Amino acid sequence: MTDEERFRVFLASMEPDLPEQLRELEQACKRDKVPLIRPQMQSLLRVLTAQIRPRRILEIGTGAGFSALFMYSCAGDSPEIVTIESDPSRAQKARENFDRSGCPDRFRLLEGDASRVLPALDGSFDLIFMDAAKGQYIHWLPDMRRLMHTGSVLVSDNVLQEGRLLESRYMVERRDRTIYRRMREYLHALTHDPGLATTILPIADGAALSVRLEEKT
Repeated sequence: MTDEERFRVFLASMEPDLPEQLRELEQACKRDKVPLIRPQMQSLLRVLTAQIRPRRILEIGTGAGFSALFMYSCAGDSPEIVTIESDPSRAQKARENFDRSGCPDRFRLLEGDASRVLPALDGSFDLIFMDAAKGQYIHWLPDMRRLMHTGSVLVSDNVLQEGRLLESRYMVERRDRTIYRRMREYLHALTHDPGLATTILPIADGAALSVRLEEKT
C-alpha cells in the first residue's frame, strides 16, 4: 500500500458512521457498481451543508439517490432537493430510496437530460452539486451561474479525471481527448470568471469549489 493509499484509509477511518439507510444504500451501490461519492467528497459535503445550511439544493446526477440523501441528512433544516437523472433505471431506484427516507416530499427528481431540464428551472439554489457527465460541465455552466445567488456554492466532482487532466494532451488516449479538453475549458472558465471565487481541491478525484460573488455595479 502506498503512502497516499494509507493516508486515504486513515482519513476514511475518521469519518462518522452513516445512518442505517445510507449505510445500506452505500453497500448496495458498491455491490451493483452504481457510481457513489467517495469518502473525502462526503466529508466536504458534510462540512459545506453544515456551514451553508441550504434551503434549496440542486444536484445534477442522482444515481441511486445516495448523495441527495446524504446532503439532506447533513443539512439540518429539511432543505428542498431538486435532483436530475438521465438514466431511467437509476431514477426509479432513487425514487424508491427517497420514498424510504420518511420525507419523500423534500425530494424532487427530474428525469431527463440535464441540457433540457436545466433551462426550465427557475429561482436560485444555495448549494449546487454537479456529478454527472463530465464532458457536459462546460455546457451546463451558464445555467449553473443563472441559478446561483450571491453566496451560492457550486461543487463540481471528479474534475481531475483520475489524473489524466495533468497529462499532456498527446499522452491522453484519443477517445478521452474530448472530455479532457472540455474539462480543462471548464476549470479555466471557473477560475477566470470574475463573478466566482473558485478553488480546486485535490481530494477524491478532484473537486472544484466555487462561490458566487456579489455583482459589482
